[in-house]
Amino acid sequence: MVDTASDIFTALAHPTRRQILQDLKDGELAAGAIASRFQATGPTISRHLSVLRQAGLVTERRDANRILYSLAGERLAHSVGDFLSSVCPEQIVLREVRRHKAGRMGQVKG
Repeated sequence: MVDTASDIFTALAHPTRRQILQDLKDGELAAGAIASRFQATGPTISRHLSVLRQAGLVTERRDANRILYSLAGERLAHSVGDFLSSVCPEQIVLREVRRHKAGRMGQVKG
């Protein structure tokens, strides 16, 4: 797995790969189920999944003869968040404000 913003943004550049990530947000899907959602060929979808996997945005596991893919949402959020923080420093402040509010809400409930 390569750990660069360039690889992540290259992976996010294609609309099919962005749609695959959206499809995975609700949970794990088999490669065949992912491919069936597109008009592209199986090998084309396989290449898209490979790009996403190499960027660390999805994980895969084998279950018998199926390959199941899952969203690596935390990695996606951190990578995009880090980039936004570097070009939009106010995002750092907003993130801290949200974190502080969430902490206070947890104390009130507890």
